[in-house]
Amino acid sequence: MDRKHNAAYTLIEILVSLTIIGLIFGIGYVNFRDFARRQALAGTARTIKGALRLAQEQALSGKKPADVRCDSPNTLIGYYFNLVSASNYRLVAQCSGGDVITKDVTLAADITLSSSQNPITFKILGEGTNVPQATPATITLTQVGTSNTATITVTAGGEIK
Repeated sequence: MDRKHNAAYTLIEILVSLTIIGLIFGIGYVNFRDFARRQALAGTARTIKGALRLAQEQALSGKKPADVRCDSPNTLIGYYFNLVSASNYRLVAQCSGGDVITKDVTLAADITLSSSQNPITFKILGEGTNVPQATPATITLTQVGTSNTATITVTAGGEIK
């Protein structure tokens, strides 16, 4: 009798292949998840830096918000970044007639904020900030459940880094 040789994979070969593929995908998923978390934190830090720069720019230009508390004869004193809670911050225009909230932001649930100085005020017409010369203000973002942190520094001269 002439037997034909049938080429095929055994069950053990298929199971080993599936196990290897599963391990590769599992490791890839964990690495991608960590990368995505770090990117979310970095994105939030960029957003906060943008908000600080906006407050600084508005103060330097002397631009008053359209609000009765800032309308003439009231004057603009400055803009400040106010940490309301660990997950919420505000940009506020400080006028002689009262404060006007220009931006109110609530962060994602897994990111918390803390600041060495609250509020951080940008004064009008290049008069600087309320940050002491010796110790710059730091805003620290922490990602809950990980050891990821980001730090934003504001100097007395208004440099944001």
